[in-house]
Amino acid sequence: MQIHLNGRLCPAAEALVPIEDAGLQHGVGLFETFFCYNGKPFRLDRHLERLKKSAHELGLAPSLNTEPLLDAVEQVIGANNLKDARIRLTITAGTLSLLRKADETAAAIRQTVAVVPSPATVFDPAYFERGVTVAVHGPLANPFDPGAGHKTVNYWARLAALRHAATLGASEAIVLSITNHLAGGCVSNLFLAKDGVLLTPIAHGEEVEGALTAPVLPGITREAVLEAAAVRGIPVKKQMLTIEDLLSADEIFLTNGNWKVLPVIRVEHADIGDAKPGPMTLDLREDVLAAVARECR
Repeated sequence: MQIHLNGRLCPAAEALVPIEDAGLQHGVGLFETFFCYNGKPFRLDRHLERLKKSAHELGLAPSLNTEPLLDAVEQVIGANNLKDARIRLTITAGTLSLLRKADETAAAIRQTVAVVPSPATVFDPAYFERGVTVAVHGPLANPFDPGAGHKTVNYWARLAALRHAATLGASEAIVLSITNHLAGGCVSNLFLAKDGVLLTPIAHGEEVEGALTAPVLPGITREAVLEAAAVRGIPVKKQMLTIEDLLSADEIFLTNGNWKVLPVIRVEHADIGDAKPGPMTLDLREDVLAAVARECR
């Protein structure tokens, strides 16, 4: 497998990152995971735009040029003759030393940029036909955390919560904010359907003026669902949601680039609706899959 590392293609086994890389030493970095179908990434432009915004807001790269990143992704797809694949693009602060003064750092920084492909996950269709169970994880999302709402490489807490959920027989953990409002899944965005209205937590960048920063990632698949809901005329509300809203929902589903739309039929021991994927969930899942097929012909 050929990967793209710091401006060149190389075999994965030969890819080396300096031991002093800030991504390794301090968890300073961002990443995007997207999926390639028929040799074409789904909404790569949206992923790169989100990456650029995060790099600017967090100071990783105040003026990130995404054109070389697009070229690197295309090189990886071509070199590996990829059809269906998962691709991860990671940017770290490289050899940045957080102990140097700002004016001493600029000339020494060598950012690490890696584009790494892997086989696409193949799910049993029954996974989506039956729906899944989720667990609830106590306050984890923090609006006062500068990295909240961004796809940073610091995933330790979320992966620990996800691993704990797996021990309970759950497929995902629904994370609460420090105000006990729903933030979403560890690796997904959250949607609820109630009385014909689609509800979702406010994401980073959607806050009203003067509000705290939302610690929720603005997902690319989430965006596709919102577009599909608009076409269908489904009312959408982005708002603060509670555990009571979760348990009383008619339908629940999760979104990310891997699952697209994943129905949730149970929250721990509590059934949602009639414990079957609901009609709104199934309709929106079909719409998103159709968008993928259409855009990745």
